[in-house]
Amino acid sequence: MLSSLELDDPRQLGPYRLLGRLGSGAMGRVYLGGSADDGPVAVRLFRSGLVREAGFRDRLAVELAAVRTVTGPRLARVVGGDPYADPPWMATAYVPGPSLADVVKEQGSLPGSAVTAVAAGLAEALRAIHAAGLLHKDLKPSNVLLAEDGPRVIDFGISPVAGDRLTATGAAEPVGYLSPEVVKDAPAGPPSDVFSLGAVLTFAATGKAPFGSGSLAAVFYRLTNGEPDLGRMPGSLRALIEPCLRKDPAARPTAADLLAELATAAAAAPAPTPDWSALRANWVADVNLAAGPGGIGPQD
Repeated sequence: MLSSLELDDPRQLGPYRLLGRLGSGAMGRVYLGGSADDGPVAVRLFRSGLVREAGFRDRLAVELAAVRTVTGPRLARVVGGDPYADPPWMATAYVPGPSLADVVKEQGSLPGSAVTAVAAGLAEALRAIHAAGLLHKDLKPSNVLLAEDGPRVIDFGISPVAGDRLTATGAAEPVGYLSPEVVKDAPAGPPSDVFSLGAVLTFAATGKAPFGSGSLAAVFYRLTNGEPDLGRMPGSLRALIEPCLRKDPAARPTAADLLAELATAAAAAPAPTPDWSALRANWVADVNLAAGPGGIGPQD
């Protein structure tokens, strides 16, 4: 949810006038911004600790160029960025809607038809990301937004690219959506994102992460050694989600496999369209809250 800018927040990043804070995470703060050309955007200001790392700006420049080539109806499009600005920033199209994390926290687990629709949307997003040679790396409920027409994925593709090593020590909370290979600091590729997808769907269907909560060590142990707790979900959802959570990356389905499986199931037994408006009932549009003199465009 949008909060007011604080004294240490910038008022402008690149062409975007900042209107308020949307949130913060391991990569930095995120602001609601706008310009006459792009309309409302989410602008990320990278935290100073990252910026000081050797090679960060050059790596960010390469990754920004890569993610700007990735498009799809279930992705928040990257519209700009400047890795060499002081401070560096990037902007994505603003997705008006609450996060999956907030919806489940407020309303409880999603109905089966909505979980299936979220599965299809996330699999479609991952297929586009992986086809570009990128990984999401940080797929979790707070990075899934529920727009008017269904789920959208945000915060994808910025370090690392496929084949790089992901480390759990640098990952953002919550850690329960990481894959076992990430926790073990082993090479991670697209199957790592599929594991995270399975964990996110478990949360959507049950209201809980599949490997529980608690201390970092306890969650990591269950991730690498235990079986997921899938709760009392319908058998069709269990059959879809359980393979995603296999410990062996090679045994997991691909995003394309999941889409094909969902399409076959939908053809055999069409499901009702989820009522996204009901799931978004308690959400208040951030853009409306930010509206004021000058609106979303540049100040006079």
